[in-house]
This record gives sequence, structure tokens and C-alpha cells, in this order.
Amino acid sequence: MSEAVPLDCMITAAAGFMAEALQLAARGKASTQPNPRVGCVIVRDGEIVGRGFHVRAGELHAEVLALREAGERARGADVYLTLEPCSHHGRTPPCADALIAAGVRSVCAAMQDPNPRVAGSGFARLRAAGIEVQLGLLGEQAAALNRGFVSRMTRARPWLTLKLGASLDGRTAAASGESKWITGAAARADVHRLRAEAGAVLTSSFTVLADDPQLNVRDYVGDAAVGVRRQPDRIVLDLQRRVPGSARIWSEAGAARRFRLIHGDHAMAQDVPGVQTLPVPSGVDGRADLAAVLRLLAQQEINEVLVECGPTLAGSFLAAGLVDELVLYLAPSLLGDAARPLAYLPALQKLDHRVDLKVTDLRMIGDDIRIIAVPRRHSGLQQTNR
Repeated sequence: MSEAVPLDCMITAAAGFMAEALQLAARGKASTQPNPRVGCVIVRDGEIVGRGFHVRAGELHAEVLALREAGERARGADVYLTLEPCSHHGRTPPCADALIAAGVRSVCAAMQDPNPRVAGSGFARLRAAGIEVQLGLLGEQAAALNRGFVSRMTRARPWLTLKLGASLDGRTAAASGESKWITGAAARADVHRLRAEAGAVLTSSFTVLADDPQLNVRDYVGDAAVGVRRQPDRIVLDLQRRVPGSARIWSEAGAARRFRLIHGDHAMAQDVPGVQTLPVPSGVDGRADLAAVLRLLAQQEINEVLVECGPTLAGSFLAAGLVDELVLYLAPSLLGDAARPLAYLPALQKLDHRVDLKVTDLRMIGDDIRIIAVPRRHSGLQQTNR
């Protein structure tokens, strides 16, 4: 009789398999939009016999790719999945049915799919077929990997990352408005990675008119297995429709790219070929209702939004409590008190009204400091007309 395997060893091995599935899922960080990032590992007699990860919407899901690699060895095997298998017909058939047809023994999933079209029905289908289902192994890591998809499904808005670059004294441009370049080449390359992994990059008409940026991905290659690099959607918040069709941000507009201009209810201007125009209501102060903007983007199936903008819009998002994560690059220089600030915020009357942040990552990127922080709570600030 073979000796029983200790329970702690079994748990350790399972965590290792799930960790590999998460690493596979992360290979699709810059390509799966609007789908979630999913990885799958199939194990038979303690050996991995199949691996797969979802690359992009419309293509095969992680489970199907892993089953193809495993072949007949999938029968009686254990499956480690970063997300509950789908149970509905979308662009591809249900993955739960594929697992059942392959005759797997068990499915261990890191988390339940927050999509209401699935939300436990994939697990129910597996259990009905006699397949053992376990849930929750490395669930926090899986949720973090798909924070944008989870946000869209549970909060009806994308995950919002605000990216800012500044001098050590918190200035984003000289008093003249000149801002190229405060940060170094390594930091700018890191921003291209953020753009590649975001569903969309959002900016304001003020930034477009002042800097004429492209806001596309140029200095980032990504995973070679993914192939063609995906460009993020480009979105301009332009209530008065002031941005011209000649702006460089529209230079790649066409059927293969998604560009949107969000304008006020009554703004009139000539349409730009290849650019979708979307009206949004104004708030009580006459400025854009930013919560409504995010709800609109969720309806457009955008999971994660990277905001690259000037101090006015940055301050508005912070004051509205809509920033989920702040990525700040600090260059080793000083620009003085006449230079432009990070964000225009109302004057603080009490320290309790400050934007209180928790630093989650701090490192050098080239010669610059990169700080990643998340709000500890709503700041209590209100948007102003400045």
C-alpha cells in the first residue's frame, strides 16, 4: 500500500499549480480586453499535462487550449483555473461543457466569475456532471489580476488608474506650460506598459490642445505569444467639442481602432471620421459628471481606464473619489512654486479632508521614483469650478 500524502503537501502542490495558472493568465494582461485574463493548468498524477491562457476576445479560452494540449490525459485529471469556467454561448462555446466532455475529475477555481451571465452557473453545471469543484485558492491574487473586469461587473464602472509625472516638488510643468520631458526614458517606457494593459486611455481637451499627444503604445513589446500588439482605446473628454480632427490623438482612427469623444449634451461640432461621439450630462457645476462618464465607459465594455491629464481633470477625479489607484513618477528635479501642480483641489480647511493614500509599491524606474498608491477612503473633497 502506498504511503498517504500529507495534507499540507497536497495544499502546497495545489497552490503551486494555481500560481502557474495565474502566471499564464497574466500573459494576456495587454490583450484580453474586454474579456477577463484567465489561465488554466491540467494535472494528471501530479504532473502538468496541459497549459493554456486566454489571449484575446473571440479566440479560444484558456480551458480549451489546455485541454487540447492534454489530449486524452485530461480524462480523470485535476484542473486549476483562475476563474470559473463560462457556461453560456458567447463568441465561443461554454468552457464548462468542454471540461465535462473531456472527463476531468475535479476543477479548482481561484474565484467565481462576477459576470451575471455566469456567477456560479459554470460550477453548478460541473457539479451536476459529477465533477468535484473547489473554490478560493489564491482568490485574492486572481481578483487583483482581473480588477478591471471585476469592477465593471460589480460596480458598473471601470477600474480607474490616474497616472501623473512630476518633479520632486510636485510640479507637472514649468510655469510656461512646458512639460517635455520631466521624467526620464525608463519612466516613459513604463507608462507605455500601463497604456498597453489598460482598456482605454482617457484625457481632456485641455491636454490635447496644449500638448497634442498620441497616447498610444510605442515603447512596449509585451508577450511574444500574444502576437500583434493591441492599442488601447483613446478617449477625449471634450464638453465643448474644441478638439479638431487634425489632432494627433485621432491619427490612427479607423475600423481597427476605437476612438471616442465624450462631449456635453448640447455641444455641436463636425464629426471626426472613425471617432465615436458620446454625450454625457453635466454636473451641477456645469462640468462633466465624471461618475456618469465611467458608467458610460463600462457600457462600452472597458475594464480599465488609464487617465493621463492635467491638474484640472486630475483634481476632479480625486475630489469625486473616483480614483482607484494613483501611479506617480517623481523626477529628481525641482521646478519651483510658480510651476503647475499635480492636481487642482479645493483649499483644505481641515486635515480630515485631505486625500489620504496608502503606498502599495515604491521603486526606482531609471532615475525616477515610481509610487503606486491607493486611496484609503473618500477624501470628502467636492469638485470646484477652478
